[in-house]
Amino acid sequence: QRLVKEAFADTELNKSVSLTSANSISIARLVPQVFYYFSAWKSLKDKNCSPVISVPCGNFGNLTAGLITWKMGLPLRHFVASTNINNVVPKYFETGIFTPRASLPTISNAMDVGNPSNFSRMTEIFHHDHDEMRKMISGHFFSDDEIRDAIRELYSKYNYLADPHTAVGYSGLKKYLEGNKNQTGIFLSTAHPAKFPESVQAVTGNVVEIPERLAILKDKPVLSVAFKNNYGDLKDFLKSKV
Repeated sequence: QRLVKEAFADTELNKSVSLTSANSISIARLVPQVFYYFSAWKSLKDKNCSPVISVPCGNFGNLTAGLITWKMGLPLRHFVASTNINNVVPKYFETGIFTPRASLPTISNAMDVGNPSNFSRMTEIFHHDHDEMRKMISGHFFSDDEIRDAIRELYSKYNYLADPHTAVGYSGLKKYLEGNKNQTGIFLSTAHPAKFPESVQAVTGNVVEIPERLAILKDKPVLSVAFKNNYGDLKDFLKSKV
């Protein structure tokens, strides 16, 4: 992410190359996610209900999209920012101090972000008021073992096969509702178990079926280029594609 942000901020590079990002650094990634929240609310039987929504968070784009829907008028009561041990945002809610750091590897690896890009967007929405943000968002974080326990619980109690990301969302909602009884909650499922077959199978003993639309990719060529952690190499590569 650091290299991508350097490229976006490089005035000279941007004179010759048009850049965008496939992840939530780009606001275009957040716009479609706005519809998740409308769809979730529409599925509720009680349309007078204001639900709590727990969001598995890494770069915090999905949660920021939720805040946008709330600002648009969708009647949402509260958000739970659910993370793994990369917990810089939950720690911010506790202390009021944002301390980015290097990410730590976990079994919910797409959420391993130590300096989430969308945190600045979140603070803008709340005009940099920590107290106002805390009124609308709570933060909880979970270890790999706690995530495994959640996968196991969802499977044994509800016959629902969850990936590690979804398990984080479930854990966050469960934690929040322990102290806030009689509220309606929704947790978002943000990945498929087929993305983490080894982790899910190790916990549940259940072999994860690979969906056909994913299985057909197995024999496709891998289109990727390895780089050192060096911005100059990335810049030279991008300029070579002009």
